[in-house]
Amino acid sequence: MTNLRHLLIIGLASIVLFLSNCKHEEKAVNKPVRQVQVPAFNADSAYFYVQEQVDFGPRIPNSTAHRQAGDKIIQRLKAYGASVKVQEFEATAYDGTRLQLRNIMGSFNPQARKRILLATHWDTRPWASKDPDDPQAPFDGANDGASGVGVLLEIARQLAAGQPPEVGIDLLFFDGEDWGEEGGNNFDSWCLGSQYWAKHKGNYAAYYGILLDMVGGKNARFPWEGYSRKMAKNILRKVWTQAADLGYSRYFVPRKEGAITDDHYYVNTIAKIPMIDILHWEPEAGYFGTWHHTRQDNMAIIDKNTLKAVGQTLLHVVYYEEP
Repeated sequence: MTNLRHLLIIGLASIVLFLSNCKHEEKAVNKPVRQVQVPAFNADSAYFYVQEQVDFGPRIPNSTAHRQAGDKIIQRLKAYGASVKVQEFEATAYDGTRLQLRNIMGSFNPQARKRILLATHWDTRPWASKDPDDPQAPFDGANDGASGVGVLLEIARQLAAGQPPEVGIDLLFFDGEDWGEEGGNNFDSWCLGSQYWAKHKGNYAAYYGILLDMVGGKNARFPWEGYSRKMAKNILRKVWTQAADLGYSRYFVPRKEGAITDDHYYVNTIAKIPMIDILHWEPEAGYFGTWHHTRQDNMAIIDKNTLKAVGQTLLHVVYYEEP
């Protein structure tokens, strides 16, 4: 009789546990899937913005083209309804040149407390230092500079055209990134704009950031850059997973590469905002491609498919970000 009672107790307990698990499974099954309407990134429009920057001429700090290109970025951000802040400052390049620089930020949904920072640089290196024929020549900087601008301006246009995401979006255009000393260990001679911004950002804070650098080249490959892995691994995985879900794995390659001193390094280390770098990296062809810092960096190497892959991925990331 005791054994029978013991068996009955065990049986009843098993039934209760089974029903409890069923309820939990039912709740999980019936949990509503979050529906988000993500706008379609227009690669033709992004390409136009890249061409627009290139048409000003090389955006070398202190030049007329540089001033005009920056003014156009500000004008477009305002036209798309962004709240614009311009941070003007003077910096000294490694060669002693005094540079008149501007960091430009356009903010959408400024009242939102949770903010995502998307950034790029908009200046051009003053000379084609890797060009085998004329290393002192100016060059277009279509990919190294203008491509990131094109992607962010098209994102701005999409944010203005429809329902914005539930989080705040800040588009930050760094100046003075490319007037650095090539070769050696003078890494801080690069990224003058992001260094200044990180030290003078005031009380600005973001949940995380994504940097774009050379994001328009044909057959581009964006691996896992070293500082991104070390300082913002979860963001890196979030973005690359989203890219894979959209079918862009040929561009966003989950391959580990070394660390690069780019604008994101200073945002991470000084501003303390976790930021990754979506960066074209081609180690077998001179790290950043045979065109890097040469006169070959022109509109001929820009591919709308690459712009689309990057822009659409970013739009999905920010629109699916929960407030």
